[in-house]
Amino acid sequence: MGGLGLSTIPLLTRQEAEEFLFEEARLIDERFFEQWLDLFTVDGTYWIPIIEDSNPSKQTSILYDDSDLRQIRVHHLLHERNFAQSPPSRTVHQISNVQVWPDAEEAMATVRCNLVVYELRLGDHLQLGLGDQRALAGKCEYRLLHQNGWRIREKKVMLINRHMPLVNLSFII
Repeated sequence: MGGLGLSTIPLLTRQEAEEFLFEEARLIDERFFEQWLDLFTVDGTYWIPIIEDSNPSKQTSILYDDSDLRQIRVHHLLHERNFAQSPPSRTVHQISNVQVWPDAEEAMATVRCNLVVYELRLGDHLQLGLGDQRALAGKCEYRLLHQNGWRIREKKVMLINRHMPLVNLSFII
């Protein structure tokens, strides 16, 4: 432990984990995407796999963003003409069943939760994808690292319908 006592290594509680996840959800729902980026470590990843126990470097994923790709995604959502997000999605994230497994020696924690994201893009309901509210459900697994507060090292979202065709996932889940 390099001379550090256990008392100096923070342990993430379930309440703190819930507060962290609720804040992340609020930032996404209110479209504060640049602040959402700040929740990640420099080497953090945002991953939506097709196969739950896969290796993203060896198998196709729905999405696998490192720091650079997350920044590009946010830039496009906020500053570029983005037809997939015109009009932009409105989202509401519902988080439940939060569980925490702290690792004091590594100043890390694994956090799991269930997630339902409600998404709506306003517009003429006759145009595909507009005017219809949809719900995406999944299980999330986070690896959080304590670096001047808790930061996301990995966010993994396993959508329950990940094996089916998915229409327009150009927003942040």
